[in-house]
Amino acid sequence: MTDDELGWLLILVHVPSQPSKHRVAVWRELRRTGAVPLSPGTWLVPAHPAFDAGLAKARSLVAKSEGKWTLIDASPRDGADTFRAAFEMARAEEWAEFIADCAKFEQEIAKEIARKKFTFAELEEEEQSLERLRRWYRGLKSRDVLRLPQASEASERLARCVTALEEYSSLVYDATLP
Repeated sequence: MTDDELGWLLILVHVPSQPSKHRVAVWRELRRTGAVPLSPGTWLVPAHPAFDAGLAKARSLVAKSEGKWTLIDASPRDGADTFRAAFEMARAEEWAEFIADCAKFEQEIAKEIARKKFTFAELEEEEQSLERLRRWYRGLKSRDVLRLPQASEASERLARCVTALEEYSSLVYDATLP
């Protein structure tokens, strides 16, 4: 997708300060959706259908709090690609954090193997950790409409996590079942 093809949406949100749970709920939903905060009450996302459901949910949360919601089609006039840069930076940070968590998962599996901790309880815990990584990956992938190169590295790291868990699983079954 080229810069010329990509439209942008500015989300202007005003939610009463009290109770704070409303502001926090809106903020969390916008972050989960993939919106990037530009300033207090101003958020940015590409004009892409991948964000429609999350924006609708955030808008509903704003309405419940009796706040104000304004959605604006926008494009920078100065030719600078500040919108794209802000969005890319946010996605790159998410991918980096995901990749780091994959490395932690692999280290955890290696640690359990070194300790010879081959129990079904540990295996179940590691399976849950891998499922969390898979859900996280799917969420990141759905927001990465710019298809950043970090996504392929993240996919490779997730595949390594799957392989590590399969190897650990075999060791658990070999150690615990006759």
